[in-house]
Amino acid sequence: MIPDKVKRILDANGLVALEFEEGSTPTAETAAAKIGVEVGQIAKSLLFKGSSGRAALVICAGDKKVSSGKLKRLCGEKMSMTDADETFALTGFRPGGVCPFGVERIPIYLDESLKAWDRIFPAAGNNSTGVPTTYKQLLAITGAGTCEVTV
Repeated sequence: MIPDKVKRILDANGLVALEFEEGSTPTAETAAAKIGVEVGQIAKSLLFKGSSGRAALVICAGDKKVSSGKLKRLCGEKMSMTDADETFALTGFRPGGVCPFGVERIPIYLDESLKAWDRIFPAAGNNSTGVPTTYKQLLAITGAGTCEVTV
């Protein structure tokens, strides 16, 4: 089930999530296979936290990895990926379903790796969804900053 706060944002922006059986899209690879698109079209949301306690959500192409050095330059400190409990506590979403819709008090960065695709698919707050959208729409809806932190 799509969380209410995510559903409201999708509705307000004319977006409709694709919904599948529970647990069917927890990784970029499984989401791409289920949706029928390239892995790079999956907009994976990765949460990082620095020693200062500051968190950042990076959304990047599903076939890319985040460079720790580039992320450190972006955030001004070394950042580590959060564990499942921290991710849920900070975003309200579980790993495999973290999405950029409805995240509060955490800066969101949209990696330019997603610009390569006309249509991209972030999750809608659970591990069985994908939201057809564009880089430009996602940028506008989330108020994200842009970045280049992938390799």
